[in-house]
Amino acid sequence: MSSPIRFLMCSPEHYDVDYVINPWMEGNIHKSSQQRAVEQWQKLYHVLKDKAIVDLVPPEKGWPDMVFTANAGLVLGETAVLSRFLHKERQGEEPYFKKWFENNGFTVHELPQDLPFEGAGDALLDREGRWLWAGYGFRSELDSHPYLAKWLDIEVLSLRLIDERFYHLDTCFCPLANGYLLYYPGAFDSYSNHLIEMRVAPEKRIAIKEADAVNFACNAVNVESIVIMNKASDNLKARLAEVNFQVIETPLTEFLKAGGAAKCLTLRVTEPVREEIHATTQVESRVIRMEGHLLDSGLINRALDLIVDNGGSFKVLNFHLGEQRQSTSDAQVSVSAPSHEVMETIFSHLIDLGAVNLPEDERDAKLQPVTQNGVAPDDFYVSTIYPTEVRINGKWVKVQNQRMDGAIAITQTPKGLVATCKILRDLEVGEEVVVDVQGIRTIRKTESREKRNAEEFSFMSAGVSSERRVELVVEQVAWELRQIRDSGGKVVVTAGPVVIHTGGGEHLSRLIREGYVQGLLGGNAIAVHDIEQSTMGTSLGVDMSRGIAVRGGHRHHLKAINTIRAHGSIAKAVEAGVITHGVMYECVKNNVPFCLAGSIRDDGPLPDTRMDLIQAQSEYAKLLEGTEMILMLSTMLHSIGVGNMTPAGVKMVCVDINPAVVTKLSDRGSVESVGVVTDVGLFLSLLVQQLDKLTSPYTAKMA
Repeated sequence: MSSPIRFLMCSPEHYDVDYVINPWMEGNIHKSSQQRAVEQWQKLYHVLKDKAIVDLVPPEKGWPDMVFTANAGLVLGETAVLSRFLHKERQGEEPYFKKWFENNGFTVHELPQDLPFEGAGDALLDREGRWLWAGYGFRSELDSHPYLAKWLDIEVLSLRLIDERFYHLDTCFCPLANGYLLYYPGAFDSYSNHLIEMRVAPEKRIAIKEADAVNFACNAVNVESIVIMNKASDNLKARLAEVNFQVIETPLTEFLKAGGAAKCLTLRVTEPVREEIHATTQVESRVIRMEGHLLDSGLINRALDLIVDNGGSFKVLNFHLGEQRQSTSDAQVSVSAPSHEVMETIFSHLIDLGAVNLPEDERDAKLQPVTQNGVAPDDFYVSTIYPTEVRINGKWVKVQNQRMDGAIAITQTPKGLVATCKILRDLEVGEEVVVDVQGIRTIRKTESREKRNAEEFSFMSAGVSSERRVELVVEQVAWELRQIRDSGGKVVVTAGPVVIHTGGGEHLSRLIREGYVQGLLGGNAIAVHDIEQSTMGTSLGVDMSRGIAVRGGHRHHLKAINTIRAHGSIAKAVEAGVITHGVMYECVKNNVPFCLAGSIRDDGPLPDTRMDLIQAQSEYAKLLEGTEMILMLSTMLHSIGVGNMTPAGVKMVCVDINPAVVTKLSDRGSVESVGVVTDVGLFLSLLVQQLDKLTSPYTAKMA
């Protein structure tokens, strides 16, 4: 006996693979057998006709994919939402499907012309009628989901597709009767998988493997306890049988060549309405504004890619291109996200690019009080390296002590409200902290191309390459060092023991002695091996002049530590004449402050080493104040720590033989950073040689 369920199908009279609009069509143009396609379609038609009522829409010549009626639109009750096809190859189908819906008594809603939505291919009703699962990412836009919620008066749950093979939701997702779900988790991003797990109980989820997914096992038609599909593994059939579903396999290989199977070939047009269910959607939209050299700096491309990569969608509302090279551009972009949580993630990245949420004059920052010392409220805004302002009581307030990975604390002072970047442990009860992402903006420079290119340091913007000419980088660093020194600026070096092992100690010592370095940061090891080298001529027991290990040399670093401990400090050992040269000697003799931050692996340690991590971090931050350039020399741990403490605008040069280290530093996003993959000893040797060649413009003027 047939069920009252009705399906719409279209015969494959004109079916063929005429073009490529999905990965399955690649290599299959005109390779589908018309005869086999008709035979396979007829078998599916008769299987369905035994279980339900099947209506037919006439095929139209020139529209070979019209056979895939799932994409005609979406039906709930007496309402139909007509599809808006993404590709022109299918857009001609729309008027034929619209006519069928109207002729069969449906109220038809049409989306805006430029808003893609591909019907029941990307929108599947929970078989219990509780909500609508709606896909986006390839064929349908997220911005179509609020329309679906409004017109169908139902809750819409947005799922992002990330595997191009599963370009429609119905290729990897099949709600079944009694609340069960057949799906392929690998087709979705983490947020969507989490949403699925939140809505469908574990015992109701039937997650399939890739082998079944690529046979379109999820592209199935469910009629009560029957599941009709192209093909299923024995394991999948057994799992479905355990929960009282019977699988009927009907081969549809000819249609797989176009990227479709059983579900694609059918549209269910009897979808009952649950009166107690009403419209709701988690989709959130905001309008942002960006200003600056958006094209030649690549900012607009980065912003749009960032939106999509993080699970959102966008529409460029307007874009005003600067007319001349020095002119700036501005753009307004509507950003949509499937939830407030995803929107926060997207917008926190957009803020880093200088985007401002509109209308900015109506949105103060959200504040929540600190209720426990050293603990921020939930959802606190995480600060970045870029100069930041927060809007409070209608006024923009500049954030002080800008740094990465902190919270923005708001305090009331006699001079008014003050916003300060604080690391979490420094937050105090009585302060308020910025939460969410509204009422926040970062300040980006908008120099013209000519001005940027005039900057001697500009060629090194955020680059990492082991193939870059080291000599060219060295030339620019040397020029910058000389300029900073002669203008009374500040350079800080963070260095690891590799500097000593590679013979770079003598060159770093010279930089300190000649006034190029105003602060040194590192660990216990850099000082220990420098002192070992200066007092015993070895580094880790290796004779630095001959490059061979010395008998008993493995004890030398411990002897060096013991000697300094006996004198009480590095400075006292220098005063006593125990240390006569080297990096630490030059720091003491030239009054260059240093901070050594200890770790659990340290021998000794030296008396000067700060084993209290919090104290060491505080001293690092203090030494970094006012710095114009940081040289990071072969120390991943300390370089990353220093990078996190440093605001944008400070030039950074990270030198390491390991590309992963320099990449890590460049990834922080500062346009003033450069990574150099090379031996640090070679780099320092070339650097001092280049400095010898320079004539300071400041010295020349004084002469």
